[in-house]
Amino acid sequence: MEEIMSQTADQGFESVFTLEATQLKYGIGAADELGWEAKRLGLRHVILVADPMLHQFGLIERIEGILAASGITFDRFEDIHVEPTIDSFARAAAFAEAHPCDGFIALGGGSTIDTAKVANLISTHGGAVIDYVNPPIGGGRKPPGPLRPLIALPTTSGSGSEATTVAVLDIPELKVKSGISHRYMRPTLAMVDPALARTTPAGVTASAGLDVICHAVESYISKPFNQRPKPASPDDRPPYQGSNPVADIWSLQAIEFGGKYLARAVADGEDYEARGTMMLGATMAGIGFGTAGVHIPHACAYPIAGLKHVYHAPGYSRNHAFVPHGFSVIVTSPAAFRYTYDAAPEKHIRAASLLRGHDIENPGPDSLPAALIDLMKAVGAPSGIAELGYTEADIPAIIDGALKQQRLLAGSPKPVDAGILETILRQSMRNW
Repeated sequence: MEEIMSQTADQGFESVFTLEATQLKYGIGAADELGWEAKRLGLRHVILVADPMLHQFGLIERIEGILAASGITFDRFEDIHVEPTIDSFARAAAFAEAHPCDGFIALGGGSTIDTAKVANLISTHGGAVIDYVNPPIGGGRKPPGPLRPLIALPTTSGSGSEATTVAVLDIPELKVKSGISHRYMRPTLAMVDPALARTTPAGVTASAGLDVICHAVESYISKPFNQRPKPASPDDRPPYQGSNPVADIWSLQAIEFGGKYLARAVADGEDYEARGTMMLGATMAGIGFGTAGVHIPHACAYPIAGLKHVYHAPGYSRNHAFVPHGFSVIVTSPAAFRYTYDAAPEKHIRAASLLRGHDIENPGPDSLPAALIDLMKAVGAPSGIAELGYTEADIPAIIDGALKQQRLLAGSPKPVDAGILETILRQSMRNW
């Protein structure tokens, strides 16, 4: 803080950071208050964007009953693609344009919530999905004004999408993933009810929880906000602003929760304390990284998930080969954090100690990677990129895709180029 306060605004570097957090309602039974919250926001007719898998647990019917009892009508959209594509987003947007509403409710994991965000964006302000995708892949168009209210009810403990400005999508023809990001896309309200995550398969909980941990660690050790160039205007200040004292608080708590509760949440779906705390951790990490940003592991994750679809993840449909987001992120995180260690050793060691639950003896560059690898083993994560179907011959293509994620790589606390990425990816072929 002394360094921040001593900085003058005329040095050409940023001197301001913002925190624009989603309103949060948390706890068992929170979902029962959906009707009251929707009416408070003035909603009368909504689009319910729901993961169709939730029918088997009666969750969609439960939410529809709550809405009906409150006198709120709805149209349901459930053509949700796990790891959404540009085409699946376009279908959701077309549905929203054909069914006028005054707000959205999203029931599901990150894919569902991201789908609702983009349906809201396009149906409110028009245009094609690619117009808003981050450059250089898309047009980087900014929405000219606020969107309609969006209430997010997450059913997994991972993406933190209920608290972020981002919607992630796969563009198969380019064999890459990218995103749409703007502060107007942040949900209006996150209703986080641990009871909604009880039926999530263990493999899904593992992948989602590892995403929580990567969100939190990446944002905590990202380039500090005051080392970024000062924007020309407040409108040009990116949602991912760099680490700062407020975002660090959210990220650190999420790291601690992950270390303490993730393995328990994977082992037992009835462990409400573990699954509920991981859901809260996901939202807290979303607030942290939604302000500070993520960097190397997420930049690598997009091409890792987009280039090949041969991996069958435990807990997901066997008819759909793909790499879940949390697994695509975690496989490069040990090597990435080994590289960034000397930019902020004390932060890396603190993150490692929170994951371990105790102080680190003989701390060094491998302390955080080792803590992550032990957690990966404990929850059944893939050992590295090779287990996802890649060989060293694929590394150049992954590098090419990662270098397109400059919005993310700009947040790394150390410079990143093709040579650095090659070293990280080679180390990540197998972490054990």
